[in-house]
Amino acid sequence: MTAIVGVLCRDGLVIGTDSSATFGSGMGDRTIEQPTEKLKIYSEAIIVAGTGQVGLGQRFGHIIEKAYDDKVFRGTQHFTTVGTELCKRTHTDFGLTGVRPGQYGALVGFALGEKPFLCEFPISDFQPEFKTETMWYCSMGSGQPITDPFLALMREVFWDHGVPTVQDATLAVTWALDHAVKVNPGGINGPVRIAILEKNAGKFRGRVLDDSDLDEHRQNIGQAKERLRAFPASQSADAPDTPEIPKPDPS
Repeated sequence: MTAIVGVLCRDGLVIGTDSSATFGSGMGDRTIEQPTEKLKIYSEAIIVAGTGQVGLGQRFGHIIEKAYDDKVFRGTQHFTTVGTELCKRTHTDFGLTGVRPGQYGALVGFALGEKPFLCEFPISDFQPEFKTETMWYCSMGSGQPITDPFLALMREVFWDHGVPTVQDATLAVTWALDHAVKVNPGGINGPVRIAILEKNAGKFRGRVLDDSDLDEHRQNIGQAKERLRAFPASQSADAPDTPEIPKPDPS
């Protein structure tokens, strides 16, 4: 069970996950739930979050590392070439052991030259889909029915002018994942983990945010909630007094 959220930004990108792994028996029964790390940064510049079988995620991580060594992530080539190459290598590797579609999906963030890219590899067929300036966010995993509507609300309220900044997207991703952890029916738990890709010394680099970074965003989320709670009272205070209805003349 997984909740993954990704947002392409004007100045980078944000990817976040929950931190819960569900164990299961060979018969498909769920047994226990344990904390795990679903977010990883490769070569300081490639952020990966996966959903599905843990072993396939390990293999995909090795595919990412090999692709980096083979200079697949070169700024001189078209971004779709990266997605195609990762898809091809993954299908080849998974095919060696007869992996059927629907076993693993991933969200990958990286940069080519001066531009960040966010690529979704759906669990259904692993065909790459890049986020764009017209649709810049997505979510994956069993928590998607919770996180997708939440992100749509974030777009309507906070992102009505288009692609957000890393700072604004981090707040929204934190809020979406905290919400999913709180209301999900089982299998999605904290701590929430968030990584960002942004420019550092003129070069895009990835880093996982620490608790102090997330605490700042949660304070802002708390303030936003307080303003929402106060909104009905403010509307009542500003409303004109209800005129008194004259009583009928008893005569």
